[in-house]
Amino acid sequence: LSLWPPTQSTRLKLIEKMAKNLVTPSIWSRKYGLLSQIEAEAEAKQIESDSFAAATQHFDKEPDSDGSSAVEFYAKESSKRMIEVIKRGPLFRAEEEQQEEVASLQKKVKQNDGITFDISGDPRKEIDANEAEILLKPLKDPGNRYRRIRFSNTSFGRDAALVAKLILSSIKDQLTDVDLSDIVAGRQEEEAIEVMNIFSSTLQGSNLRLLDLSDNALGGKGVDAFGDLLRSQHSIEELYLNNGGISEDAAEALFVSVPSTEKLKVLQLHNNMVGDEGAAAIAHMVSNSPSLENLRCSSTRIASDGGLALVKSLGTTCPRLKKLDLRDNIFGVDVALALSRALSAFSELSELYLGYVNLEDEGAAAVADALTGSAPSLRVLDLAGNEITAKAAPALASCISSKRLLSEINLSENELKDEGAISIAKALEEGRRELSELDMSCNGIRRAGARRLAQVFVGKPEFSSLNINGNFISDEGIDEIKELFKNRPAVLGPLDENDPDGEDYDDDERNEADSDDGRELEAKLKGLDIKQGE
Repeated sequence: LSLWPPTQSTRLKLIEKMAKNLVTPSIWSRKYGLLSQIEAEAEAKQIESDSFAAATQHFDKEPDSDGSSAVEFYAKESSKRMIEVIKRGPLFRAEEEQQEEVASLQKKVKQNDGITFDISGDPRKEIDANEAEILLKPLKDPGNRYRRIRFSNTSFGRDAALVAKLILSSIKDQLTDVDLSDIVAGRQEEEAIEVMNIFSSTLQGSNLRLLDLSDNALGGKGVDAFGDLLRSQHSIEELYLNNGGISEDAAEALFVSVPSTEKLKVLQLHNNMVGDEGAAAIAHMVSNSPSLENLRCSSTRIASDGGLALVKSLGTTCPRLKKLDLRDNIFGVDVALALSRALSAFSELSELYLGYVNLEDEGAAAVADALTGSAPSLRVLDLAGNEITAKAAPALASCISSKRLLSEINLSENELKDEGAISIAKALEEGRRELSELDMSCNGIRRAGARRLAQVFVGKPEFSSLNINGNFISDEGIDEIKELFKNRPAVLGPLDENDPDGEDYDDDERNEADSDDGRELEAKLKGLDIKQGE
């Protein structure tokens, strides 16, 4: 008795089961699309017919078999072919479904003005070849004038990258700004590196002004993958490599890859693993960048040696520097002192971010003293989280008083306490129409210091944000401050993290502080009762 061939009834049942599977929603159908009932039935019949023919050939090779092997082959072949159809998706989509897909993709287009083509909008999407064709179609228009493209927030697979290659090849010579940040999210490393290689080889030789490769987990392999593109850039003005997993070795490879930085104005390397050795490579790059205006090297694990190398290069090579962001590194006082000596070279400096770099009082005072006699256009000063006490407050106050264009000051998470807060308040009480934000949160400030700050700013209509949260203000003090700002509550930040007991004081210190509130600090506040609405 042979099990092969199956009965016609058995074959029809298999067709019916496969057709049902092809129209049933699943994880695959959400990605590849769901077949219509008509297409599913046609595909199921074709799958069964092809599988039956293949199984019959298998059976003919084993004439003495009972047919069980052919039945097993028939089942496996049907399953395999059905999965292939599911992954392929529908061949004939309803017109409405096609329009919905196009509309969904077009939501990613943030700007398309004929010069800038930006598909970085939400939702973040992993696109295939078909979606790349739809999304990038405007770039294929004959005679287009696109100069700037932004592909961020759009993850390209290998096939999608190949579609982009064909399209970009025809316009690469007219491109000046290329944003390829975050283009391989969710991809396996092998495919991600291949995608980077495809974009790199495609755009090699283009004369770019701006290149953004951020958020691609580059590492050394990624820097190598973009090597062809980087090595062909001789006039780059803006280079962004934020959050790229760039290690010390990768930083050195990057320095070697870029042939010329003479015109470089912006270099950003935020949130990488550069370290001291990598910082030395970046310092070499900076030393060849006389036009540099904006350096962001925050959260890069640079310590004293790397910081000293970087500051030295900046001071000797970059007189046009306008924005310097070195936050969240482990520099220490020596780097702060070196930077204070370099600051006089930056006459156009407008933004300085030195939060969480271990300045301490000595370093903070040195930087403040240097700024007092330089950087007349300074608008933003960030010295948060540097263990600065009231000892350095006079230098800070003198610096702040000299900077009439300051609009944002961040001194949060230090140890300035009431004495330091009062010094800062005095420096800001006259004029200061440009100042809009002051952050003095988490400084051990009590009622007297908080009240002085509040009284200074309550009458300044141009002021928009005072943050004194996370301090040691009493409940009565909080009520008093809220009353001052009752007509402008939005100016006063939240006060829910204050500790009215002041945990860093013991009982004797608390009593002494209370006495100060009643005598010395109140004396300092005499005559400063600013009434609401003045």
